[in-house]
Amino acid sequence: MEILRVENLTKVYGEDENEVRALDGVSFSVNKGEFVAIIGPSGSGKSTLLHILGGVDRPTDGKVFMDGKDVYAQNEEQLAIFRRRQVGLIYQFYNLIPVLNVTENITLPVLMDGQKVNESRLEELLTILKLKGRENHLPNQLSGGQQQRVSIGRALLNAPAVVLADEPTGNLDSKNSQEIVELLKVSNEKYNQTLIVITHDENIALQADRIIAIEDGKIARDEVIRR
Repeated sequence: MEILRVENLTKVYGEDENEVRALDGVSFSVNKGEFVAIIGPSGSGKSTLLHILGGVDRPTDGKVFMDGKDVYAQNEEQLAIFRRRQVGLIYQFYNLIPVLNVTENITLPVLMDGQKVNESRLEELLTILKLKGRENHLPNQLSGGQQQRVSIGRALLNAPAVVLADEPTGNLDSKNSQEIVELLKVSNEKYNQTLIVITHDENIALQADRIIAIEDGKIARDEVIRR
């Protein structure tokens, strides 16, 4: 069942001789529960694509449909709700609040949305992410791998339709990188989360169900690895 559809997505920065086409007519769809890796060289348009999928940056042209709804037909208030409830974003830089502990960082977006924290899901995530016993630790008391686990918990707590990860292992060593990938795969398999990961790491990409390669703002390759 289709969860995400992108139609002729274009993003242009600048004008005239300064014009840069970060995305140039990108179209694809993703099924619910699919794990998709998006690869490509720096400057190919990967992060721009992710930000548009996540409702962070508006396209110049084209459409994004999430669960059948036209994302950019919504006003700014509706878009903000979409970002909080439909999308889980994980970045290379963990973006944790330094004065908040592990539990507070994970639950902050849900509380800011005026929603009630699902305590059983929180407990389950803390266990899966190996953060039990560290609930009251501040970010500066955690390793890089632990901080990234907190950011994953934050993205998964509200059970979003799609989890978007932008180079989630970019700041980690190979051991921690593989652990983070395994945790993302658990969310994909256990919760049937749709997972879209931007990565430069070929080992990570090869663990996905499908690889989309982007070059110069266009899809160069779209290959199913496993079904």
